[in-house]
Amino acid sequence: MFLSFAGKLQIVNTISSPVNNKMIIMNTPTHQLKEKLAAYNLALENTLLNRKSWSGTVKEQLRTTLEGFLAESGMKGKIIENTDMENLESITLDLGRISSGIAQTSHTDDIKNFMIKNNGALIYQQLFNGKIMVMVQHPHIEGYGEPKEPQFLEIITPGEVSASGIYEHLENLLDIITEWEDYDDESPQKKTAFQPIGFQHTVTVEKPD
Repeated sequence: MFLSFAGKLQIVNTISSPVNNKMIIMNTPTHQLKEKLAAYNLALENTLLNRKSWSGTVKEQLRTTLEGFLAESGMKGKIIENTDMENLESITLDLGRISSGIAQTSHTDDIKNFMIKNNGALIYQQLFNGKIMVMVQHPHIEGYGEPKEPQFLEIITPGEVSASGIYEHLENLLDIITEWEDYDDESPQKKTAFQPIGFQHTVTVEKPD
């Protein structure tokens, strides 16, 4: 006769061993297995609920709030919705690309080749479990230094998305892009990511004793 897993959980296994001519009975902690099974099933249910919430209301809330920010602030940008991967979608506030004002000049024909500046972005990326990872893409100038990896802000559930939370993320975005624009590394511990055009060098900083 075969028992189901649920049936097995209800059985208290006993292990007998002679110690000083006495028998010791050990109970299997089946309640712990039940709790872990319940937690696992809850996580599966939450994944489905998170994905449903993203498609139902969260995407629209993100898009509407970010569009309102652009309209009120006067900043140039656009909202990009990436739906290439089902249940791994994203909503991005992209601040666009412009000329950086930096140009490489050809001395033979006076033609200037201007470098493009990416102004940064705020990204809401759906994770495999339906939660949302919030990141900021730093500004960078193409061909001038290496672009940084997106800066992680936090991971939230769709139920935690709110107007106040989105505004806080926008404040983080503005702080990060302002710091980039006003770059001034006063700390001797840091190494600059910027490299002068036409030069490759490495800065080594020794810590004071």
